[in-house]
Amino acid sequence: MNRATSGPARDHCLAPGRAVDAPPGGGRYTRLFPHLPPLGVDSRLVHALGRAGGACDSATCRRGESRTVAAGWPVFGQYVAHDITADRSPVTHHDDESLLRNVRSARLNLECLYGDGPVAQPYLYSRRDPAKLLLGRNDRSRHDDLPRNQEGTALVGDPRQDVHVLISQMQVAMIRAHNRLVDRLRIDGIPEAQLFAAARQALTWHYQWVVLHDFLPATIGRERTERLLAEGPRYVPRDQPVAIPLEFADAAYRYGHSQIRDTYRLRPGGPSLSLFPDLLGFRPVPADRVVDWRELLPVPGGPPPQRARPIDGRLPASLVHLPPDITGALDDADHGSLAVRDLLRGNATALPSGEAVARAVGAQPLTAEETRLADHGWAGETPLWYYVLKEAEAREDGERLGPVGALIVGEVLVRIVDDDPGSHRCVDPSWRPTLPSREPDRFTLADLLAPHPVAGCLPVGMSPATAGTSTSRLTQDVGHRTG
Repeated sequence: MNRATSGPARDHCLAPGRAVDAPPGGGRYTRLFPHLPPLGVDSRLVHALGRAGGACDSATCRRGESRTVAAGWPVFGQYVAHDITADRSPVTHHDDESLLRNVRSARLNLECLYGDGPVAQPYLYSRRDPAKLLLGRNDRSRHDDLPRNQEGTALVGDPRQDVHVLISQMQVAMIRAHNRLVDRLRIDGIPEAQLFAAARQALTWHYQWVVLHDFLPATIGRERTERLLAEGPRYVPRDQPVAIPLEFADAAYRYGHSQIRDTYRLRPGGPSLSLFPDLLGFRPVPADRVVDWRELLPVPGGPPPQRARPIDGRLPASLVHLPPDITGALDDADHGSLAVRDLLRGNATALPSGEAVARAVGAQPLTAEETRLADHGWAGETPLWYYVLKEAEAREDGERLGPVGALIVGEVLVRIVDDDPGSHRCVDPSWRPTLPSREPDRFTLADLLAPHPVAGCLPVGMSPATAGTSTSRLTQDVGHRTG
């Protein structure tokens, strides 16, 4: 596997190799289907599929947008990925997962937001109000950017949170959500010594709720989600400590790369900007790049948001032609395509074929006409990452994941919440979101990232008669558990 020859690859999920820039240890990876043999794809197929002008290039795609999926969902999916996975281990033995380390804890606990906490990483927090996270000022002196040092480098718990403007602006929105919770809990009388922990737990529970009840239905379908939440995972075993399956990290959960748009409009009436280079990160975000999340997420009563690309096995130009700021100098120009990198990762970790996984879980495998690998001279079965994308296209018209992809993604996300002793499903299964929502009995990602600026929005399940007790209810739900 070729590596960049100059400059660090700062976004490890985009890097062709795993940079050795973290201490050994941390979590581990596992295999969901250890009995299945690795596929072992020929490198010529990897390049034929993934390079610019190949099957994964959306340049010749006739359909550019999903009909139902908002453009903000794959950005949130990347945010979740940064929260639960960070593989910075060298791959020296392609089939030995014991050598790989997950630097993140496999929990939806917002580690990518809070880092190691106020004591270990005090530069993320305000000196004037230690319970709050810092925000940075932009070129109009507004607190709409990440805090940065004098060279413009973001002060974040994970450098990947600044790889592009969309993800850094989502981090800004999450910082604001935490700081709002600090204000609410302070008004409600939570002692200062408990305030940070109470706000962190409150935000984490709302975030977990959004993942399970808003993001997951949009990704795998509402019926599958409800069945999974009611019955629990079948194939992802209970494991302590929780381990992320390689079939998830290096294949199925990379479905979002196919959903990324080539251009985004960040505010009403604003210009269309390419993800790369227009929205490249690792630098201060000016005022004209601040994201209005109502442009990317559905808001009741608002205009329709921009749509994601369909999940169809194709990637936008920005990801097929990654900029040198992301890749560094390359020995092989094909490694400038994220599709090539995704396929290489599946090869490096010896993943089984998509057809083999389908047979193992009782799903109908895709046909040769559906994968169309014969068009590229390949008579074997399909790399798992590519299979998940083509399955979504063939079985769900590109709107959501198909049977194999939905099973892997859905089961892993539900399992890591259910096996987290601090999650809302473990501590209090009856808990419901207490922050205001635009619709009764439904709390969404838009409610979290773009809260309604006017009165009248109620916590989920709350009637107007009980609205005045909202801050007390928040305290009852999370404040007393932090003591």
